[in-house]
Amino acid sequence: MKKRTSKILAAALVAAMTVALAGCGESDGDSSGKSTSSVSAEKSSDGKTKISIYRASYLLANPDSNQVKKVQDSINDYIGDKINVEVELHDIGSAEYGDKANLALANNEINLLWTASWWATIGTDDLYRQNAAYDITDLLPGTTLYESMPEGIWTAAQYNGKDYFVPVYKESYEGYDLKTRQELVDKYGWDLSKVEKLQDIEPFLQQLKDDGIQYPYTTGKTAMFYRLYLDYYDFFSTYSFMAVDRETDEVINTVQTDEYKEFTKLMCDWAEKGYISENEATKSTPDTLCQTQDWGWNWWTCVPNDEANSEGRDQQDEVIIEGITQKYMHSTTTLGSCFAITANSSEEQAKACIDFLGLLFTDTKLADLYTFGIEGEDYTLNEEGKVVQNSDSYAHSAWESTSVVPLTLMENEPDDKVEQYERMNSEAKSSCAAGFRFDKSQVEAQYSACVNVFDQYGFVLENGGYASADVDSVIDEYQKALDEAGYQDVLKEAQIQYDEWKASKDQ
Repeated sequence: MKKRTSKILAAALVAAMTVALAGCGESDGDSSGKSTSSVSAEKSSDGKTKISIYRASYLLANPDSNQVKKVQDSINDYIGDKINVEVELHDIGSAEYGDKANLALANNEINLLWTASWWATIGTDDLYRQNAAYDITDLLPGTTLYESMPEGIWTAAQYNGKDYFVPVYKESYEGYDLKTRQELVDKYGWDLSKVEKLQDIEPFLQQLKDDGIQYPYTTGKTAMFYRLYLDYYDFFSTYSFMAVDRETDEVINTVQTDEYKEFTKLMCDWAEKGYISENEATKSTPDTLCQTQDWGWNWWTCVPNDEANSEGRDQQDEVIIEGITQKYMHSTTTLGSCFAITANSSEEQAKACIDFLGLLFTDTKLADLYTFGIEGEDYTLNEEGKVVQNSDSYAHSAWESTSVVPLTLMENEPDDKVEQYERMNSEAKSSCAAGFRFDKSQVEAQYSACVNVFDQYGFVLENGGYASADVDSVIDEYQKALDEAGYQDVLKEAQIQYDEWKASKDQ
């Protein structure tokens, strides 16, 4: 059996080594969620509690430290008579954020950091497992921050019934769409009204290939089974080898399902036909691909006002095909972007972080400063009073910055944006496994080994990296490698935990 290219194996091995190295560090702590070496609260010259904030920059690869300092000073000037807090901002390019934030965390240099459920090395699961996040359960009630979001958002974000993370209030569900470019729709006269599932775009992909488009369909170097088969399964993570079957409400091995074979055969078939580049399986697709004319179709996260929500990343006139999956609210949907107060913070610093976030999530001036920067330098307002981002020195997206409610609308956003978010949040289905979080601590070594196997086989399968005729045998080989890594132990532990969780709900 052969993969389409030998460099796929090399990329898989590099990915496996990266995952293995990323899991080497564990910080000391106790079961309370607070570090055993808490630092003392620092005070500014005028007696304000100082907090250090770390966050990733997605719109700028290399944030300008001088401009970040100017924004920091502007924020402190504005909040000075509102809350007894002084902030110190650290903006880090997203490519370096994981490493630099982890180092700063180990050195007790952070009080408040941005994180997400999907981060591999400094995600919510990592912080919780390492006792690195402050238990703010008793500090939240009655605060401006707590009142800024519906109670259900807080409940969905909890770990074992306690609050460790502060969700960025936006869409609180998960669902997926497809997108293409308007110019292609016009050029080929595509009728998109009949596109209901991924397979329906295949005739369009052939046209794109015939016209020399390099990436007729791009996954963005992403394994897509866990996204596009969301209607069938509630997955525990982006690694698609285990999930809750929505029909039976049981934890199952998804690698052995008919749906997994269907999907991976389709991807490998499309790759053989030239619809999917081998760069997807080797994770070498350019990050800026969707800002070029070299692609035809891509997936998209279902959010309100889809057509305008590219947040500056995709600079094209795009068309969104909605409803490829339904929308579900589950355990990680509120934590796709969130903040954590670090366990090394003192109680005074933790309260200061809560005060700052409470103001950030409710005050338009602060939300705009924190997200867009300084008016006239980092952004301007158009005739409608909407934000036009035009800075190479300071720029953030709403989704990783603050609540959708107070932020000034951007130039491409509708006047009823907030109402759209609230409506779509209310329409999302509650997943059967909403609130369940798999604790991997009892099978940590086996799980990490399975992730390495996924990178070697699963990711490549889901990006078309094998001959379509070999998919069945590759899945057998993949399963064998999983089992050798301890997969059956992981699956059994997940099944036990899920059954216990369901039983506790019935009590």
